[in-house]
Amino acid sequence: MSYEYSDAFHDAVARGAANRMSEQDTPNQEAPESGEIEREAAGDAITLCVVDDDASNLASLETIFKREGMRVFSASGAKRALEICRKHRVQVVVTDLMMPGTSGLDLLKALKTISPETEVVLMTAYGTVETAVAAMKEGAFDFTEKPLKRASIVKSVRLAASHQKLVAENRALKKKIALLEHREIVGTSPALRKVLEVVTQAAPSMATVLVLGESGTGKELLARYLHERSARAGGPFVAVNCAAIPEAILEAELFGHERGAFTGAVARREGRFARAAGGTLFLDEIGELSPAVQVKLLRVLQESEYEPVGGDTQRADVRIVAATNRDLRREVAEGRFREDLYYRLNVIAVTAPPLRARREDIPLLVDHFLGVYSQKNARPRLTASKNALQHLVDHSWPGNVRELENVIERAVVLCRGEQLGLEDLPEHIARGEGTPIAGQITFSVGTTIEQMELVAIKETLRQVRGDKALAAQLLGISIRTIYRKLGESEGEG
Repeated sequence: MSYEYSDAFHDAVARGAANRMSEQDTPNQEAPESGEIEREAAGDAITLCVVDDDASNLASLETIFKREGMRVFSASGAKRALEICRKHRVQVVVTDLMMPGTSGLDLLKALKTISPETEVVLMTAYGTVETAVAAMKEGAFDFTEKPLKRASIVKSVRLAASHQKLVAENRALKKKIALLEHREIVGTSPALRKVLEVVTQAAPSMATVLVLGESGTGKELLARYLHERSARAGGPFVAVNCAAIPEAILEAELFGHERGAFTGAVARREGRFARAAGGTLFLDEIGELSPAVQVKLLRVLQESEYEPVGGDTQRADVRIVAATNRDLRREVAEGRFREDLYYRLNVIAVTAPPLRARREDIPLLVDHFLGVYSQKNARPRLTASKNALQHLVDHSWPGNVRELENVIERAVVLCRGEQLGLEDLPEHIARGEGTPIAGQITFSVGTTIEQMELVAIKETLRQVRGDKALAAQLLGISIRTIYRKLGESEGEG
């Protein structure tokens, strides 16, 4: 194909042809068919690929961009261009639209599949509004008509490269932020493994899961862990802290409301159930729900439907995972929580173990948080000294993993060396305050197995502050066995 060019472009064509001839005479150069230039880019030079089935046009464009300090690859067809983009990090592709075989528009579509970040500038001598619109819809950065003007095509490529760089940096920043915000379940202790086994087994089902445990034990992490392994992993995970939302507006927050449903409802608002459609709704601190909201939640669990405030019945396409640090059995017995709702929620119950019940995980958690907060605060990766780590392991951690994380974040910020020392820890931990008595149990010779079992149960209950479900989990027995053993000992007494 031949096109009409400006005088400047004619000059560039002539210079490009001459340069091409001299390059062919240079040893170790690829044949003109590939047109690939393998020299290293200097600094932040733009890397682009020029695609045209006309050899003279290809050569002239290559020369123009090289003189602008860009790293240029060239290809006589779409197939070669795709090979180049797979092999190299190309920022911009400048391609002719009308080429034999695969067109520039088809090349654009293929490039957006294999290298979405690469920007594409299309050239054509047969430009129409329809063609330009089609190109932009497929993701082209710019559409330029021939005859080309040097200043115009260079400007277009520079703008495309700047946009590509901004998009790439934005994507990298989002990835970094996501990495910093991502919360992992860290640990290999038997107590944690038993919980994860139950959650993993329950995840593929649609059963409602109730996560019990003290504050700071990672109940939301367990809920996310379940969601990510469920058939709803592709849907949203919506978390609601029922204790953090005023009772007067909690119902509207959960179920939504219509315009004019109450004073101040100036517009329709979607509730958390609607936002979680197709995914998982995590109701944290569910023991804080008012009786009125408990009734509406019970209907969702029974009928899979709800009514926005002032609105019509809606279908509830969510899986509910609830959590609480309260003893819901006691709440039911004292009339503060509906018994029927409790049984609907308590289909599968797991207890997040407190940190004092999984001390062997503390070194792993310390190392994990040191990595997270060293990166977050842009400082070299810190480690913990043996003395500091021992004090951390020995501490009672009433605030559980959340307290440990806060301590490590503080220590990373205040640490002046490359290693976390005892001096970097809060005074009460450095002084050994709150260090529990070692959980060792000794028996005299002649102690019966039944007596040993009872002592082990009572000591475990003491360590977990009377949480029978957790004690049973740690001991590998049923709650029924604990009640029976304790009942037998009281009867004997």
